[in-house]
Amino acid sequence: MKEPSEELDLLAHEVIGAAIEVHRLLGPGFLESVYEEALTIEMTMRKIPFTRQVGVGVSYKDNIVGRGKLDFLVGSQLVVELKAIDMLAPIHSAQLLSYLKTTGFHLGLLINFNTPALRNGLKRIILS
Repeated sequence: MKEPSEELDLLAHEVIGAAIEVHRLLGPGFLESVYEEALTIEMTMRKIPFTRQVGVGVSYKDNIVGRGKLDFLVGSQLVVELKAIDMLAPIHSAQLLSYLKTTGFHLGLLINFNTPALRNGLKRIILS
């Protein structure tokens, strides 16, 4: 498995720091949309470059068969998917991995805010 570049790792670290601050102030229990808004504010304040709700085409044999949306595309290279659920399931990792395959990006963060400690809701996924 090829590790992400130092620049990409630093970007991921910055996003995790922003997410920890959001979780520290809000705690668990809100809807995903609340955390998305708060993370938008926090990343803007920290001058982390991002685009929100980025549409991606899903192709099958060179034909677009559907559309998906990335919660955040950070620094034009890091996919961030947010959740506010009881527990991350394998399907959530599969969803992020599918987004990485579709976009060709190398690293994604899966962040579940509905945990007492955010470190238990973080998952780093690398496209190998």
